[in-house]
Amino acid sequence: MRLSPAETVGIILAVAAGTQLTRWLPFWLFPESRKPPAVVTYLGRVLPPAMMGLLVVYCLKGVAWLEAPHGAPEMIAVAVVTALHCWKRNVLLSIAGGTVVYMVLVQQVFA
Repeated sequence: MRLSPAETVGIILAVAAGTQLTRWLPFWLFPESRKPPAVVTYLGRVLPPAMMGLLVVYCLKGVAWLEAPHGAPEMIAVAVVTALHCWKRNVLLSIAGGTVVYMVLVQQVFA
């Protein structure tokens, strides 16, 4: 399926407008001069840990616990992420460190 130049430009403009809308909408709805509603404050407090828990469950859902290596690379990587985050409190360092450790484990150690 080939798109005409007008269709291509239309798609690009629609995606750009949608992206800009999602970036600016929170600032328009909740300016700094006004206090956000209680539900927004509550969600801002509880959603980040809930999303982290969801991601951990999603990452570990396919692990074959009853077959070798019994989830060892995954659990070691989770421990590394936890230790790095408790030590440095840097999300990017925690994610990168855990990813590197996991990749080394599954490609070199438990291969």
